[in-house]
Amino acid sequence: MPSVAISGVRTVETHWIPLADGRKLAARLFLPEDAEKNPVPLIFEYIPYRRRDGTRTGDEEMHLFFAGHGYACARVDISGTGDSDGLLDDEYVKREQDDALEILDHLCSQPWCTGVAGMIGNSWGGFSGLQVAARRPPQLKAIVTSCSTDDRYACDAHYNGGLVINDNFGWGGALFGYSALPPDPAVVGEDRWREMWKNRLDDHKNHAAEWLKHQRRDAFWKQGSVCEDFSAIECAVLAVGGYLDGYTQTIFSLVENLTSPAKGLCGPWGHKEPNYGVPGPAVGYLQECIRWYDHWLKGIDNGADRDPDMRFYLMDYATPHSHIDFRPGRWLGFPQWPAKQIGGKAYWLNGDGKLGETQGAGGAALTISSPLTTGVQGQEWCPYGQGRISAEGARDQRADDGGSLCFDSAVMAADLPLAGISKIRLRVAADKPQAQLCVRLNDLAPDGTSAFITFALLNLAHRQSHEFPTPLTPGQFEDVELDFKPVAQIIPAGHRLRVAISSSYWPMAWPSPERTMLTFDPKGCRLDLAVLASEEGLTPVAFEDALWAKPRPFTVNEPARQLRSLTTDLPTERTELTALSEDGRFVFEDIGTEITSWRRKIYGITANDPASCVTQVTCHEELTRPDWNARLDCQITFSCDRENFYARGWVRASERGTIFAERTYDEVIPRDCM
Repeated sequence: MPSVAISGVRTVETHWIPLADGRKLAARLFLPEDAEKNPVPLIFEYIPYRRRDGTRTGDEEMHLFFAGHGYACARVDISGTGDSDGLLDDEYVKREQDDALEILDHLCSQPWCTGVAGMIGNSWGGFSGLQVAARRPPQLKAIVTSCSTDDRYACDAHYNGGLVINDNFGWGGALFGYSALPPDPAVVGEDRWREMWKNRLDDHKNHAAEWLKHQRRDAFWKQGSVCEDFSAIECAVLAVGGYLDGYTQTIFSLVENLTSPAKGLCGPWGHKEPNYGVPGPAVGYLQECIRWYDHWLKGIDNGADRDPDMRFYLMDYATPHSHIDFRPGRWLGFPQWPAKQIGGKAYWLNGDGKLGETQGAGGAALTISSPLTTGVQGQEWCPYGQGRISAEGARDQRADDGGSLCFDSAVMAADLPLAGISKIRLRVAADKPQAQLCVRLNDLAPDGTSAFITFALLNLAHRQSHEFPTPLTPGQFEDVELDFKPVAQIIPAGHRLRVAISSSYWPMAWPSPERTMLTFDPKGCRLDLAVLASEEGLTPVAFEDALWAKPRPFTVNEPARQLRSLTTDLPTERTELTALSEDGRFVFEDIGTEITSWRRKIYGITANDPASCVTQVTCHEELTRPDWNARLDCQITFSCDRENFYARGWVRASERGTIFAERTYDEVIPRDCM
């Protein structure tokens, strides 16, 4: 993919932003060379991932591009991260948003700024944009939010369908490492960096354990969830993401519910910006952002406000594989969303195992008690590097289907284009007060291949409310409804649709306290598909080619790599999924710092024993220059029994091979309808 050289831009390596309480936050600025004579709008990115030696290259690829197109860009380290003063309390705390208001006041009053601003960000940065927008700072006129959420409980890396997911620990382990790194002495001074590092380590938290203490949708999760009051956001919002990402739902929710100008863009991608989009096609995302900001920050009538409410990619069938570089399909533009072109198609889950267009006679109840490893052929909840360097996608589903209750349609006489959010209604009983279920939609090819389409999870104790869960009465039937993760995909003529229901879905979801048997009454089970019923009135969609600014040079001493393996020890019947993510070893030439980073996740479970479930995340980070070396090693381990979760961890910080500080963590967290 092409990078383009940008001229006429100057970079300020560290710009200090003073806050009212005396803290200073570190920012890196990218400014048009003549901005002080000809002020420009601000584009502000606000994340904790170390602007100097963490996201340095990616920041240059994006913000140099924006600065070259007439914007002042600021990449700010959140308090307690990178070189910024203070401490990182947690994700998305109110103080973080309070600081952002002061940051905007400061930056928008600089002589190079016109006084108006936009925000941008992927993942944490996308969250930041939404949360700050809800505070209505007068300078903020537009945001671009990608791979983010409007609901921190229902659609984030912690819980899905009321079930704790393993991303809570995978992401928590990564943050466990990031949040314990020191500032750079070349920036904060030789006299301060150790003191700042010690303060960070003294305050260091096992964030994943903190999140696990909030197993229902309480005030902890409502803070920062803009779905609590969509009307609080008054600026223009461009919501972006992909079907493979964990946060797809947010795009559709924001466009449907915001009262301010809002547009959606959804492709086949994982947890990355669309100019890096994998699976392809990647698109000219930065050009789309410029167009968005040109309209809302500069007042240029370029039609960005008249774009389709929703632009999404309708995917063709693809043979399932953990690596997919490109997904065939085509772009569709919907002038309004919700769209009149989206209709419904109903199927009944009949007692003979068929997915019928008419309801069958009913028949006997159907039962399933899935192997605990049902789910090992599935995708990661939130694939980061899928397709190029990592095997995070779903494989052939036949093995998981074998542990599931399956209902198959007749062979499709014509293509069936799924488009949007489908639903399923189930009448279900369980033999235990605590149970879960997973429903997958799969595409059955004529050769028997079963290709994953989408899924839905539900903690059955959360069937009525995520805030006030209620244990099941064993044997009592309940009517439940699940929303599938949004998708737009064609089931081709000659294929069949399969609904696969399981009573567990590991390693994505943590298992119930005991093995459960689910019983379904077919008379109360119906699938309601969202389908593209008509293309009349749709708007043509085209994008420029993906590109970015050429970053400053860096030297790769060891390349990045991703390794994933699935093993089962036959004598013990213990299955482990291991995922090793090595970012490599590389040197930023202009600051002379060598970075080494890797993370390893191990998910383990033993057949027939939910209490054997263990997740362990180990991280290593090292920063080196001829006159400086700081190393961090850390690990978190989560396990359980029927009543409790057990959270253990350790962190070891070293300077030039000598231990600087050590900490251990050990907590017992009661299960709460989980």
